[in-house]
Order: sequence, then structure tokens, then C-alpha cells
Amino acid sequence: MVNDNYDVIVIGAGPIGGYLAWKLKTHGLTVLLLEEHSEIGRPFQCAGMVNPSAMERVGALDTVLTRIWGARMYSPSGTEIQIGKPETTRTWSVCRKLFDERVVKLSLDSGVDLLLSSKPINANVKNSGVEISIDVDGEIKQFECRLLCGADGAHSWVRRTFKMGRPKELMIGFQIEVTGYQGEEGRLDLFTGEDIAPGFFAWAIPSGTTTRIGNWTLPDKLGERSCEDLLETLMTSPLWSDRFSNCREIGRYCGPVPSGLVHKPVINRVAVFGDAAGLCKPTTGGGIGKGFDQVDLMLERLVEAVKTNDFSPTTIQELNTTISSLRRSQNKSRALRNVFLTESTDEDLDELFEVWAQPDVIELINEIGEIDNPIPLGIKMLKEVPEFRRLASKVATALIWG
Repeated sequence: MVNDNYDVIVIGAGPIGGYLAWKLKTHGLTVLLLEEHSEIGRPFQCAGMVNPSAMERVGALDTVLTRIWGARMYSPSGTEIQIGKPETTRTWSVCRKLFDERVVKLSLDSGVDLLLSSKPINANVKNSGVEISIDVDGEIKQFECRLLCGADGAHSWVRRTFKMGRPKELMIGFQIEVTGYQGEEGRLDLFTGEDIAPGFFAWAIPSGTTTRIGNWTLPDKLGERSCEDLLETLMTSPLWSDRFSNCREIGRYCGPVPSGLVHKPVINRVAVFGDAAGLCKPTTGGGIGKGFDQVDLMLERLVEAVKTNDFSPTTIQELNTTISSLRRSQNKSRALRNVFLTESTDEDLDELFEVWAQPDVIELINEIGEIDNPIPLGIKMLKEVPEFRRLASKVATALIWG
């Protein structure tokens, strides 16, 4: 049973929407969670990796397919770097359907109401709340709330309807799931090169009995090619074809990767979260951990605003300020990515990999390298690795103005 009036309505029952709804409910608010599809966790459109911090917050270890402790990274010409230590978990490869279901179940167990096969049609912000029309399995129903939240993905209806701007970057990714890949247990593989992922990288991620193989890049770097063309080039390359020779495709997925927090994630009585806000990491494309971070940073002030029904301009400004640290970190990470990867030619990358392959540099990476925060490693490399000194001015500019 659902009501027609809630404190908060959350659009999108993915992991971010489920986590947001759960946190709001545990702080005493009434919450309705909407999902346009008929089941949670479909369609699947990501590489399925969850960092340890995010995993700890939802306790979904039973959804893990493979523990990832290391990586093999390759330059365009094939120089290999092996990083990681088996005793340290870097990330988890999960079944995204089960993971999404687990997070949404946390919200349902706390008392959140859920509507499947439901999507918003229109919404109007009033002085006292938001009126929203929702198509519930073909029937239009009217609801009211004090706050409307969009956790509805890269092409967010909420963000577009309320003209909340666009993420700074909208990358495109393509991925297939295969059996038979010749990988190494516990390590993911990363490949670079203009022919397979211009300005970015391709990957092979172990996922239990299968492997997810994909790539991502900016649309303007593709030219006349597609991400599918690039993946075919990787899998037939003389350097790597042996690894893919026994692969059998069992699924494929394609989707955008929005990175670059929108200027104002909160306006009036409307807020966007996760992919809808442009929070994917510019270094890896992952969005679950950063989406959880956004919820946690905003939660206390958001709950206070809803309970007092205060969405004055001052409150809105305070809400947007709560995630300023996320914006700064994202911008600096993107700037560092550009210096070390996106703006590098294949020749530049081969040269960089020769330096990264040095034992003392690998030791440094293993010591302080972190997927979610590459900034300390970048600074440390500049201080301790002489070969990187030529990049010092670029990196300094990136960190100051990123």
C-alpha cells in the first residue's frame, strides 16, 4: 500500500536511489521510491565494481563475484605493469542485479514504499511542496512531497525537467561479458592505446565464471569509429589476441558515463544524486562510491530541511555547499587524468609506462595508490620520481585550477 503524500519521493531504484531512500527513512522521513522497470537491477549498464568503503556501508558481500586485489596494466606497445598485493582488497566485482536488490531491500526493510513499473510524467514545485504525476503501470496517479530527488541515471528525467544543467563530461562505454578469457585470478587487466580506447583505457574484469571486457572514451575522440569497433580491435590485436581466442560472448551493454558535478545539484525542492548529478569518477567511470559519499555528506542538512520544510535560498545554498569537497576532488582527478592519460599520445604512454614499470615506482603505487583518490599518488610521484619532473608544471596547473 502507498500513500499520496510523502516527505520525499526518490526517482530511480538503483543503488544510489536505494541508499538515499534508506538513509532518509532511518532519519524519520516518509519516503516513496520509484523504479521505471518491472524489476530491480535491470538493465545492467556498468562494469560492476564496488569499492571497499561503499561495500562496508551496505554489507552486501554476498553479492561479490570476485575480490579484486591487483591489476595488470599495458602500454600501447605492450609494456606490462603488475600492481597490487593479494592481502589488500582494492575493489569488489559484484553481480549488479543482486547488489542493487540488496541496497533497495535495506530501504524496504526500513519502511520505504516502492513502486515498480512507474515513471514521472510531470512535476510542479509549489511554495509548500512538489506535486508530481506518475504513470504507475499505465495508470496516472497524483502524489505530493516536500522534496523530489532524482537518482535516475545519466539521462535523468529530474535533471532535464528542472533544467539543472549537464555534467561536464559525458563519456560513452561499451562492454561485453564473456567466458573463456585468459586472465589472472584477482587481477583486472587495463589496456591503453589510440586504437582501442583513445584518451582512456579498455578493461577485462574477472566476474566469477565470466569476464567483463569493455572500453570507454569521449564521443569526440571516436571519429568515424564506434566503441564496438575499438573493442574488436583490442580482441584481434596481435599483442592480445591469445587472451581472447577462447572467448564466447554471453551479453553486451552500452551506456553513458557522466562525470562533472552539475553546477547546482539542489534547486528549490529538487535534488539530483549519483549519475544524475554527474558524479562518476573521471579516472575509472565508477559512480556507486561517489554517489554514496554525496548522500552521506548531504544527509544531515537535507533531513533538517525536509523536517522544517525550509527550502529557502539560504538553505539551498548550504545544501549545495555540503558537497563542495566532492566537486574539488572530481575536478582535480580529471585534470590529473588528462595530464597522465587523456592528453598523452601512444608514444607518451609508452614512455610513461617504462617509468611506471620500475620496481621502486610499483612499490610506491602499491603503498599509496588508491582508485578513488589518485591525487596523493600523483603528488608523491612528482616528488620522488625524477622522470616525472617534466610533467611538474602541468600537474601543478591541474591541481591548482582543476
